[in-house]
Amino acid sequence: MKKVLGAGLLVFGLLAGCSSTGGNNSGKQVEDQEASLPAGEEPEILADELDIPWSIAKTGETFYMTERQGSIVKVEDGKKERQKVELAKKLSTASEAGLLGFVLAPDFSQSNEAYAYYTYENTSGQFNRIVTLGLQEGTWKEERLLLDKIPSGQFHHGGRLEIGPDGKLYATAGDAATDPEIAQDVNSLGGKILRMNLDGSIPGDNPFSGSYVYSYGHRNPQGLAWAEDGTLYESEHGPSANDEINKILPGKNYGWPVIKGTEKKEGMESPLFTSGDDETWAPSGVAYYKGKLYTAALRGSAVLEFDLETKNVRKIVSNLGRIRDVFIEGDVLYFISNNTDGRGNPLDKDDKLYQIPLSDI
Repeated sequence: MKKVLGAGLLVFGLLAGCSSTGGNNSGKQVEDQEASLPAGEEPEILADELDIPWSIAKTGETFYMTERQGSIVKVEDGKKERQKVELAKKLSTASEAGLLGFVLAPDFSQSNEAYAYYTYENTSGQFNRIVTLGLQEGTWKEERLLLDKIPSGQFHHGGRLEIGPDGKLYATAGDAATDPEIAQDVNSLGGKILRMNLDGSIPGDNPFSGSYVYSYGHRNPQGLAWAEDGTLYESEHGPSANDEINKILPGKNYGWPVIKGTEKKEGMESPLFTSGDDETWAPSGVAYYKGKLYTAALRGSAVLEFDLETKNVRKIVSNLGRIRDVFIEGDVLYFISNNTDGRGNPLDKDDKLYQIPLSDI
């Protein structure tokens, strides 16, 4: 099995320079660093032979992971159970589409309810929708529609769902690739971060009255995470390169397709970190821990650590292929590989759910 880079192996640290005007990463210098992991340390495999896993949820010692093809895998006590999902609409098989974001309801132990984001097709086209799912005797069934007709296309579906510290449901929506200008249109749901009450209604304190839109000007936002003080951070795929890590503020415009990378324009936000013109991370799921963001990187084939204070960036996991999502509980980092999505090179028994203690990194 491929290992996390331990002592005696090298981790690539990407040390980025800060611009004097905005504190954004305007470039980077690659440094070799000794990892602080004990010699021979490698991630523990909790589950294998997953089929294009996309999102990790956890309650107690039980994991639930969506698979893009339309199932949910339960992992408990070392046993894996692939559970059926019955949706009201036909699941799309377009590239990057399918059963994507998934988060358990706060009262899941009583309600057996979760929230899901999926891409579907009908006679009028292809769209994304946010629904509730109920778990009954090992089968998940779509119960309530919360939001429909989120733009979709061949690529750029967004798809991440998270419940924020304010108790609201947040969703990332891509620009659907074919018409990136919708990201600048606050009347469109595409190219946005969306925010709603758990019953699907629009919160009264959203930045645009009567609208789900929380922030706009996004290309393909993929991950959301909050710091202890409530600050929201987001990961986003750039065009070929210029991937982004953003600090999200309500009502702000994050520039796509007008600006990218370190470019600036009045009234538009530039990223905290960018991969630059010559490198691609393809950042996906994000988790926050002690002043740092841990981000799954698909093209980067790594878990990346972004230090919000020093602006340092480094790989803490590599050689496991494409990484789709991360989840942190306590001081343990969980992550899933995504090598079976048609763009990776699957390892033996891929894809897998891994864990590794952050205290050793």
